[in-house]
Amino acid sequence: MSEIHNLSVAELSSALRNKSLGAVEVATHFLNRIEKDELGSFLSHNPELTLKAAQSSQERINRDNAGPLEGVPIAHKDVFVTKDFPSTAGSKMLEGYRSSFDATVVQKLAQAGCVSLGKLNCDEFAMGSSNENSAYCAVHNPWDITKIPGGSSGGSAAAVSARLTPAATGTDTGGSIRQPASFCGITGIKPTYGRASRYGMIAYASSLDQAGPMAKDAMDCALLLSAMCGPDLDRDSTSLDIPAEDFTKQLNQSIKGLRIGLPNEFFGEGLDSQVKLALEQAKSVLKDLGAEFIPISLPKTELSIPVYYIIAPAEASSNLSRFDGVRYGHRAKEYSDLMEMYKKSRAQGFGSEVKKRIMTGAYVLSHGYYDAYYLQAQKIRRMIAEDFKVAFNQCDLIMGPVAPSTAWGLGEKTADPLSSYLADIFTLPASLAGLPAMSVPCGMSTLGNSSLLPLPIGMQLIGNYVEESKLLNVAHQYQLQTHWHTMSPIEPGGLK
Repeated sequence: MSEIHNLSVAELSSALRNKSLGAVEVATHFLNRIEKDELGSFLSHNPELTLKAAQSSQERINRDNAGPLEGVPIAHKDVFVTKDFPSTAGSKMLEGYRSSFDATVVQKLAQAGCVSLGKLNCDEFAMGSSNENSAYCAVHNPWDITKIPGGSSGGSAAAVSARLTPAATGTDTGGSIRQPASFCGITGIKPTYGRASRYGMIAYASSLDQAGPMAKDAMDCALLLSAMCGPDLDRDSTSLDIPAEDFTKQLNQSIKGLRIGLPNEFFGEGLDSQVKLALEQAKSVLKDLGAEFIPISLPKTELSIPVYYIIAPAEASSNLSRFDGVRYGHRAKEYSDLMEMYKKSRAQGFGSEVKKRIMTGAYVLSHGYYDAYYLQAQKIRRMIAEDFKVAFNQCDLIMGPVAPSTAWGLGEKTADPLSSYLADIFTLPASLAGLPAMSVPCGMSTLGNSSLLPLPIGMQLIGNYVEESKLLNVAHQYQLQTHWHTMSPIEPGGLK
């Protein structure tokens, strides 16, 4: 048997069920690796709590009362509230906060038998594309520690890639599962908006935020997504009233005759040549499996950036107004009156990126600017969704890059935040339309990389509403023919 940390979720689940591995043994192995983590991917872990949960899992396995993911370790992005671990959203505003309940996604995975390893680092309140905006520390890419892992779910992607956990939860507002999955060489999927409950997920932009799994391959993501999804109508008004689904059931379907759309706007100027080459090679693999490729157009792609950076900050300014030092969040120690307490508490608690987006959001919602900015952005958002509707009349799913390039250097775009916003150009349209989309490892790049270390490249697959099974099946069929998802980085910090 391979070393425990190299096993997939599916392999671990099988080994635990047939008792060739024990739940405590598996948990201990990953806890030992986490102790040596030098990537900054974990914000909190508690070996005593994890081992206690693993022992309970083992007892259920011994009684033949195991859940579908019994004993499988997982770690959660720190925007999901948890009873057993602090929940900070990567912000000083919530430093030390402990929730009295678990987020629905956390609760569902625990009911399926998953054992929590702790909480993962992220951009503050999930605002960022590099995971340099965490109030605690930047996360490093395990393939090259001088590079970013992508954001905002960078801690999740780095931890899975470095085999510190076999699986992690992430959230995707404008690409925050797909982009870090691409940059770290793992598989991640954002389901249709409303498929997974947002209850207990600390909000950034409520009409965009969606939870999803990050793991080694499509099979693992299908197993995890099956446990995560399902209606939660009493607690989340945006939850879809669609029964939970076993996404593994359609993983062995032929893709012969499947029509895959290639948006002209995704393959133009600005796309790194090695990313383009990797996608051409992936296209060749899928063509050999019987897929057909059709040129399509998503003409409003360029507008997705200004639209997103109006709508998301607007919703953020509203959502984060609750963190005022009275009801929620950090309170300044010294102040003379209520107004000064508000000002000091928010100034001290929020980081610069969060402040910037709150101010932008407040501006576009203000009197005299609401119609000119926010209302127009909402109209164009509807047009972006219509572009996809037209495209899906011509094809079954859409393929393209996740990002225009591979991971950039830590600090490289700090002085020019607009350039990091532009890196979201290919992920934002699906988020604005609420469509399911995923990142699948499809190659490696070395040329033009200052460190000359290999950096992963991800292929993006976008599906029609509630067609996650179709995406996962195509990804699975592709991964049966390729090895990119099996590759792991040089282990950081001397991990063995």
